[in-house]
Amino acid sequence: MVQSLLRVLAVCCIGAWFGPTMAFAEQRLALVIGNSAYRTVTALPNPANDAKAMAGLLTAAGFEITEAPDLTQSDMRRAIRDFAAKIAEKGPDTVALVFYAGHGMQVDGENYLVPIDAKIEREADLAIEAIRLVDVMNALSAAPSKARIVILDACRNNPYSAIAKNMGRGLAIVDAPRGSFVSYSTAPGAEAADGAGENSPFTTALIEAAREPGLPIELAFRRVRTIVDKATNAAQTPWDSSSLIGDFVFFPGDKGVVRTDEPRAAQPVEFWKSRMVKRSPAEAFDIALRADVVEAYEAFMAMFGASPMAPRVRAILDRRLVMVAWFNTTTTNSVTAYEAFLLRFPNTDLTATAQRLLQRARSRGLALGAQASVGAAQAAVSPTAAAPVKPPVTPVRGPARSCECPELKPLKPTRVREVVVEEVVPVRQRPPVLRPPPRRPPPPHYPPPRRPGNYPPQFIR
Repeated sequence: MVQSLLRVLAVCCIGAWFGPTMAFAEQRLALVIGNSAYRTVTALPNPANDAKAMAGLLTAAGFEITEAPDLTQSDMRRAIRDFAAKIAEKGPDTVALVFYAGHGMQVDGENYLVPIDAKIEREADLAIEAIRLVDVMNALSAAPSKARIVILDACRNNPYSAIAKNMGRGLAIVDAPRGSFVSYSTAPGAEAADGAGENSPFTTALIEAAREPGLPIELAFRRVRTIVDKATNAAQTPWDSSSLIGDFVFFPGDKGVVRTDEPRAAQPVEFWKSRMVKRSPAEAFDIALRADVVEAYEAFMAMFGASPMAPRVRAILDRRLVMVAWFNTTTTNSVTAYEAFLLRFPNTDLTATAQRLLQRARSRGLALGAQASVGAAQAAVSPTAAAPVKPPVTPVRGPARSCECPELKPLKPTRVREVVVEEVVPVRQRPPVLRPPPRRPPPPHYPPPRRPGNYPPQFIR
């Protein structure tokens, strides 16, 4: 109780110290959701406390707070819709932040935030009873804003025993859209602790790290990662994904934004090896943990594979490789992708889900193949089937020549006469009449020649 009062008093002191002098160039809005009073599973005590602590911190940081404790599904949808409308009213120069504490799960590569009235008995119920994280991100992206920040303290253990055996642990990886920042209370595919105190380890570390003036949000969450890892004895490692365009700080500093030599963009393994040269295993582990990328963990294993911290880093690296491959597989969503995932990772908590999605992809392929076959058969037997349209051929032009040519005027469109082709019906002709050939004329008649002695008597005078 005393620690809680001291924490609230510290937040109020921050607000009193920075409040009169702080001036922000942008509008700041925050939606703070804490789901504790679950109706069908065991209640969570800390999300309500985490939401109150974050509301105090964000109020001191100049945010206009919308508190939404213990929301049902309809209440969550309404709160997100109204918050998106408020962002649109404030204009594009607005920083929008959503903090959620409560239960969160993944199914088929999709992340879901669970309202307090969810009744989940099978995996298919989650898509009906819960809120997809991608829908929250889309609602924030629909309104133009300067930055969108989503902080999820929602990776607690799955309380729904009926589906826990066939589901992946924790939350799946998401790729923060442009201008967005997404943070999990633990690594993808892992579970976070609710905490033995009044706040979760993640929220406690965030309130501590965000107080430093001028510290960019990426560096603040790297410190959160280190604090939580030490507080939980390496059982919990927060994760974040940033695509912010500019710098965002919770509290501005007198000297401006704090700069460090820590890279923000992705770097190869050799870069991280150069950072770990002449460092102790503990210092190299701290570098890899703050970076929290596959390349940094691989560099540590290459240089300190025999150190006592190597098994710990190997566990983090192996799980991260599985979750990255799962993200790529579900994004591709094809038979080949699921077969490759099962071949590479045959025994994980995602095996059952991958096998189910593989069968679904195969059925979808068979259905599409059958539909294409039916369409081709119909086109073949149909007398009015149109011939396939060939794509236009783009002429290949040679290099431009410099010449003085008269400007060519476009040709006027010519009218095309319609030629009507009439069907020719053959006419039935009569058979020819056979006539006898013409008769030859009779030969001329000549009297027979006279023979001697046959002459008539001649009268002699």
